[in-house]
Amino acid sequence: MNSHNPAAIMNVPKNSKKIALAGNPNVGKSVFFNYLTGLYVDVSNFPGTTIDISTGKLGEDIVMDTPGVYGVSSFNDEEKVARDIILYADVVLNVVDAVHLDRDLFLTQQIIDMGKPVVVALNMMDDVKRNGIKIDIDLLSKELGVEVIPTTAIKGEGLDKVKDALKRAKVGNRIKEVKDIIDKVIDKVDTESEALLLAEEDENIISRHNIKEYENYREYIYKLRRNRVDEIVEKVISETNENASFRIKLGRLMLRPITGIPILLLTLYLMYQAIGVFIAQTVVGVTEEIIMGGYYYNFIMNSIGKFINSSTLIGQLLIGDFGLITMVPIYILGLLLPLVVGFYFFLSLMEDSGYLPRIAALVDRLLTSLGLNGRAIIPMILGFGCVTMATITTRLLGSKREKFIATMLLGLAIPCSAQLGIIMGLIAPLGIKAFLIYSLTIFTVFVLTGTLLNKFMPGESTDLLIDLPPLRLPKLSNVLKKTYTKSVMFLKEATPLFALGGVIVTLMQFTGILNGIANALAPFTEGFLKLPPMVAQAFIMGIVRRDFGAAGLNALASQGLLNSGQIIVSLVAITLFVPCIAAIMVVFKERSPLESALIWFGSFIISFLTAGILAQFIV
Repeated sequence: MNSHNPAAIMNVPKNSKKIALAGNPNVGKSVFFNYLTGLYVDVSNFPGTTIDISTGKLGEDIVMDTPGVYGVSSFNDEEKVARDIILYADVVLNVVDAVHLDRDLFLTQQIIDMGKPVVVALNMMDDVKRNGIKIDIDLLSKELGVEVIPTTAIKGEGLDKVKDALKRAKVGNRIKEVKDIIDKVIDKVDTESEALLLAEEDENIISRHNIKEYENYREYIYKLRRNRVDEIVEKVISETNENASFRIKLGRLMLRPITGIPILLLTLYLMYQAIGVFIAQTVVGVTEEIIMGGYYYNFIMNSIGKFINSSTLIGQLLIGDFGLITMVPIYILGLLLPLVVGFYFFLSLMEDSGYLPRIAALVDRLLTSLGLNGRAIIPMILGFGCVTMATITTRLLGSKREKFIATMLLGLAIPCSAQLGIIMGLIAPLGIKAFLIYSLTIFTVFVLTGTLLNKFMPGESTDLLIDLPPLRLPKLSNVLKKTYTKSVMFLKEATPLFALGGVIVTLMQFTGILNGIANALAPFTEGFLKLPPMVAQAFIMGIVRRDFGAAGLNALASQGLLNSGQIIVSLVAITLFVPCIAAIMVVFKERSPLESALIWFGSFIISFLTAGILAQFIV
C-alpha cells in the first residue's frame, strides 16, 4: 500500500504508531489534536495538494489531523487527503458531534467497515443536555463494537480518557454484507480498507492499482450503512422534552409548518418594518435626499459644475441625471448602502442565532416544486431589500439550474424595498380588494414561472443538505464584523457595475434612444394595457431604477391621470418589468450571456402579457 499512497512519503518514523484524527467539519478535532500533541506540531503541505496537514507527537507515536469530511471518498481535495491519511493510519480517533449522531455516525461506520482500530470521542455532550437528548453510551459502544468516550472538549472534559483509550483501540462491528463484498474484491488491492473504497468506486484507488474491471457496489453499500446508522441512532437516543430548554423547544416549533410559518411571517414583518419602512424610508430619506442629494450634490454642482457644461456629453456623463459623480455616488452611498447594511445586519443576526437554517428547512418542500431548495429563501428575502444584492447571493445555490431559476424569479417577481414602499403607498388608498388583486397576481406569476422552469429545464435541483445548529443569542461583535465585511464586499462588486450602467443610460438618453423606446412602446401601452401613453416613460425609467418607475406612476396617479384599475395594472407591469440597470449588469456578470438575455426578455414579455390580460378584466 505504501507505494500507492501519497501519505506514505510523509516524514513519519518507521516504528511509530500512526494515529489519525477524523470527523465531520466543526466537531472540535483541533482541541483534541492540541491536547494530544501539545507544542510539538508540524504543519506541512500534503503531497500533490494545496491542503496543509498538522502532525505532532504523542510519546513515540505520531498524531495526524485530517480535514473535516462527511465520508472517506474522492469528491474534493479535503476528502482525498482525509482518505489517504486514514488509509495510512494504524489507529483512528473519530470525533463525533453528539447532537448530530445520525449525520456523524455515517463516517464512523465507514471507518469501522475499513477494518481500522477506532476510538470514538463523543464530543459536545454539554449541548446534548441542553437539547433535551439522552444517549445510552454503553449501548452505543456495544453497537459500534469500539470504545466510546463522552467529552466536552472546549472544557477539557474527557480528554484524558480519550488519550488512555487510544492504547485499547480495536476494530469495530462491521456490516456483514459489506464485509462479504470486501472479501470478493480484496485480491485486486493491498488492504481491506482499499477494498472497501474500490467497492465504493473510488477513482483514485482504481487508478493507483490500474484496475480495469470492477463491480460498483457504492449505492448498495451506502444504503446498508445509512440503514445501519439509523438503526443504531433509534436504539441509543431518546428525547427528554421536559428537560429541554426554551431555546430547544422554540427551535423545534420553528421547523413545524403549523407553528413555523407564523413565526416566519412575524419575522419577515419585523424585517420589513425595520428595513422596508424605517431604513428604506426614514434613514434613506436622510442619507439620499438630505446628505447625498442635498449637501453632496450642491457641493459638486457649486464646484465641479462651474467648470463643466452639463448640456454636453461629457457634462452628462459626469454631472448629468445619471452622472458618474452625481447619480452613482448618491445611489450607492445614499440609497443602497443603508439598505445593504440593514439587510446584512439582520441576515447575520438570523445566521448567528441559528434561525436561518431553520427557515431553509421549513420552506424546502415548497421551493422544491419551483426547482429550488430551502437555501433559495435567502436570496428571496434579500430581494425585498435589493435585487442586485440578492442576485449575487444566488452563488450559494447548488447548481447552475437553481441559480438560473432563482435569478429569473428575483428579476421578475420580487420588488425591491425602495420600489415596494412606493407601491404600497399607491395601492393602500385603493383598499384591500386592490391589494389582494395585486398580490395574488404577482404570487401566481411567481409560482407558475418557477413551476414551468422546473418542469422544462433539463437536470434536477440539488437536495437540501444543511446542519441545524442550536439556537443561541448572537454575539454583537460577530454580527457587526460580518455586516461590515459583506457590505464592503458588495460595494466593491456593485460600484463598477453602477458606474457602467450610468454611462450606458446617459448615452441612450443623450442620443435619444430612451425617448425612441418610450415612443415605440406608447401604442402598445395605450392599446393592450389600456393605460395613458405617458406611462411608457415610467416603464423606461424603471429600467434605470425600479423606484424611479414606481415614482413616475405615483406622479401620474397624484395628477388624477390614472383610475384605480389602471393603477393596479401599471403596478403589476412595473413590478414584473425587467430588472433595473444595476441588477441587469449583475445578472450578466453572474449568468452566461444567453441566460441573461433569456431572463431580460422573459421578464419583458411576462410583464406586459400579465398586465395586459389583467387590464381586460379590471380597466
